[in-house]
Amino acid sequence: MYKVTVLYGTPDDTGEFDRYYDDQHIPIAQRMVGLRRWTVCRFDPAPDGTPPAYHYQAVLYTDSRADLELVLESQAGQEANADLDNFATGGAVFLFGEEREVAVR
Repeated sequence: MYKVTVLYGTPDDTGEFDRYYDDQHIPIAQRMVGLRRWTVCRFDPAPDGTPPAYHYQAVLYTDSRADLELVLESQAGQEANADLDNFATGGAVFLFGEEREVAVR
């Protein structure tokens, strides 16, 4: 599967970020057609208490890069991207790549 990973830097207000993401951004992004999977993760401090380098992660999956580009270029994809200015005060990094599974022994 092909994916884009979005890493969100620590925002000015983590509680407001979380609320906005869940209540406002997800409904906008859910209108994107063609996604095969979507995961999110709020990061915790490391076992030694070190704060995480990023606050939040979203990973969007499609069958191919071409499919992902269609999703992101769609009206809903453009609206989701434009919405970042409303909550991602810590910035956002987009990483694109093909995922492959490694066998666990």
